[in-house]
Amino acid sequence: MTTTDTDNRRPTGMTAFTIILIGQVLSLLGTAVSQFGLSLWVYDQSGMATPMTRVAFWFTLPLIVFTPVVGVLVDRANRKLMMMLSDLAAAFTTLVVLILYMTGNLEIWHLYITAFISGTFQGFQWPAYSAAISTMLDKKDYTRAGAMMDMAGNSSAIFAPMLAGALLGPLSLWMMRRMPDLAARASGEPGLTALLVLDLVSAAFAIGTLLFVYIPQPVVSEVGRSADGGFLHQALFGFRYILERPSLMGLQLVFLFGNLFLSLGFMVRGPMILARTGSDKLIFGSIQTAGAIGGIVGGLVLSAWGGFRRRVHGVLIGWALAGLAVLATGLSQALVPWLITSFITAMFTPLINSSNQAIWQSKVPPDVQGRVFATRRLIAWIVTPLSQLMAGPLADKVLEPMFAQPGSAPSLLAGIFGTGPGAGMGVQLGVAGALSALVGFGGYAFAAVRNAEERLPDHDAVATSETQAEAA
Repeated sequence: MTTTDTDNRRPTGMTAFTIILIGQVLSLLGTAVSQFGLSLWVYDQSGMATPMTRVAFWFTLPLIVFTPVVGVLVDRANRKLMMMLSDLAAAFTTLVVLILYMTGNLEIWHLYITAFISGTFQGFQWPAYSAAISTMLDKKDYTRAGAMMDMAGNSSAIFAPMLAGALLGPLSLWMMRRMPDLAARASGEPGLTALLVLDLVSAAFAIGTLLFVYIPQPVVSEVGRSADGGFLHQALFGFRYILERPSLMGLQLVFLFGNLFLSLGFMVRGPMILARTGSDKLIFGSIQTAGAIGGIVGGLVLSAWGGFRRRVHGVLIGWALAGLAVLATGLSQALVPWLITSFITAMFTPLINSSNQAIWQSKVPPDVQGRVFATRRLIAWIVTPLSQLMAGPLADKVLEPMFAQPGSAPSLLAGIFGTGPGAGMGVQLGVAGALSALVGFGGYAFAAVRNAEERLPDHDAVATSETQAEAA
């Protein structure tokens, strides 16, 4: 790919990555603020866990269904453009929700549709962003970049509940005084309107940062040339690539089973807290904030430390310890333990994600990372929609009625998790955390997983060997 003088004058490398990251931090903050407000609105409208889990399901489903197409398009097209399309689609869905809310026509099923649209285009964001990092940065910076990305997400999660909680009440009061007609039409707290507007502004800023920097396209590798062919051939390339490498497949199976169990429990963590606290929004926001602070602390530690020399330890130990913290969340019934376990759970997330990301970025040639990374996400998330669909009904129809009052649940579990509102969801969360921890510890039982880095050569070493062979 040729570059222009304009491209050469734009920021590159770590500078460009940092600029993009700042834009993404603000975009994530705007999205987190609006989603926090909408999640409270959904729970206030229904009083049940199922609608909240269904919104997550409709967002996740297109991420999985359209994965093969997304991977091909990311590798074929300009990766910066793919990231911008994702931000534009997110802004469009927010605008639709804002219009519906301001006119008093918003219903929960509308959020299912907008979540599906947003999820479809969000599918381009992560493969394009991850693949772009491989061409922007040196290999030694991959783990650091992954930690910075995790910190970006957690930073938004820290300030989102604080901003949402601080703004909802005053803005609702201001709108009722200054714009009573508009406030009367809003199907909930009128202050949610301002949160949605903030989301739109932050998306515009993120798109602006992408326009400002230069992201190079990857050099075509021998693996990339072998992947050429018809669209179907290219769409299936990621599956062939991973299946031919048992260590990569093993790593993704860890994430598949870990996500299966963790999402089955984590989908009801918010409803469990709201149920056990009488819908106390301050407690709910504080626990989310504690988790976000834990994520930032974990990211800062990882940035300074650099992670395990064998990054597979970061994946497996991280999964095991995070699962144990989720188990403790389900067992807890008070604010302080929830704050602690939320902090610990999130603290290990950068270690898990950054370690795994660095392995894949080092081993997979950059010009095929779009297809391989899209398939990688499909494998890791393919069971997540199923667990999201199961989570709400399992809590609302089975476990919550079972643990509603003393004597209606097994005495052993009732003694551990308690009874009353939220107790059944606590059982669900606790068991899910225990199973997730077993997945992390169990990864060490398989040589293909625990020795993944030794069994797979780095892509730049392979490229150097190929160049030397051609020269000879």
